[in-house]
Amino acid sequence: MTILNRFVLVFCFISSFVFAQIEEINPPDYIKTIIFKSNTDLSQLPILKLGEAIQLSFDALNGNEDDYYYKIDHYNYDWTPSQLMKPEFLEGFDNQRIRNYENSYNTYQIYSHYKLTIPNRFTKSLKVSGNYIISVFNNDDELVFSRKFMLYENQVNVGVTLKRARDLQFVEQKQRVEILVNTGSSTLNNPSQTVKTVIIKNNNLKTAINNIKPQYTVGSQLIYRYDKETSFWAGNEYFYFENKDIRAANTGVQYIDLKDLYHSYLYTNLPRNNSPYTYFPDINGNYAVLNIDAEDSTIEADYVWVHFSLKATDNLLGKDIYVYGNFNNFSLDAETKMQFDAQQNTYFKSLLLKQGFYNYKYITLNNGTINEGEIGGNFYQTENNYKVLVYYRDLGARYDKIIGFGEGTSVNISN
Repeated sequence: MTILNRFVLVFCFISSFVFAQIEEINPPDYIKTIIFKSNTDLSQLPILKLGEAIQLSFDALNGNEDDYYYKIDHYNYDWTPSQLMKPEFLEGFDNQRIRNYENSYNTYQIYSHYKLTIPNRFTKSLKVSGNYIISVFNNDDELVFSRKFMLYENQVNVGVTLKRARDLQFVEQKQRVEILVNTGSSTLNNPSQTVKTVIIKNNNLKTAINNIKPQYTVGSQLIYRYDKETSFWAGNEYFYFENKDIRAANTGVQYIDLKDLYHSYLYTNLPRNNSPYTYFPDINGNYAVLNIDAEDSTIEADYVWVHFSLKATDNLLGKDIYVYGNFNNFSLDAETKMQFDAQQNTYFKSLLLKQGFYNYKYITLNNGTINEGEIGGNFYQTENNYKVLVYYRDLGARYDKIIGFGEGTSVNISN
């Protein structure tokens, strides 16, 4: 191999690495309950207005009171690194130690609770809109976990309407998102090329629809009235349980047991794909930490082994099935994959979770494709939340702004 060929090969490798889409890194098993939020009470994908505060907290269960540090990076709409240098998007400094932490109190499971708020005296502000990732490192500068968030500007108004699918084949199973962007006095050059839209269902980036371009431009309005391109499988309402009092069997919990820690055994769930739709309120896959006997649940809520079980049907045998929800950042890995017990014809999984109120569902993974409906079914009546982000990169600009944000729900879905 010539020197030139080696150089080209190395350059191509580095280019593919540098410009590859960045994925979130999930934590090791001793890091639990990562709560990332902005102006909401519940943990969810933070999408906040430029200038608003953001809060990250997590528990370390190893009892070492380790030091953790955070770094912040800016990304393009497709989660490739942007061209901005750090002083261009951050006022102050990152790579700072997370100084605010407390140890658990009166719990069987010891842990240290860490909390970071931005802005703070070191990281004074984030100066531009767009996609961001916050990464948490340990004292050896090893990456522990990372989480995505977005900052937007109110340059345009974004209207979001939920409709049933036009395709009669899926009219009972899908929900369609219509978008109307009113640019007002803002001038968007060549919007079919410079404007890109992302639709996020229930704060889950793994199922988001990306790179949607305007279908029509009428005056100061960008109109999106697609069918297939902006349609989501509707899914079903989430299962839920609560163990805010770990000494009693609460909603969704069949019985409890105390060993080294408390164990909550949930009722065995049945597949709902062939059952009629039944409405019951959920929080769209979210969760809340709560101990009814505590003054401060962040350090007084205990950890509990929660035992999930799903009755198997013939069509599920041999499938890869996962417990799914915001409590594990919708992760699909060995920690959330269920095991099959042939004797009981049931799938099982045990997870260590901080006591509170949790939404969850079961999904299958087929050749890398998430299927929420194979177990739970898809029903157009399902209440889902949809968030829409509008990205804009003007001609000659070096990064993608988020110039508008809209939100809609399928509660009043129409034809």
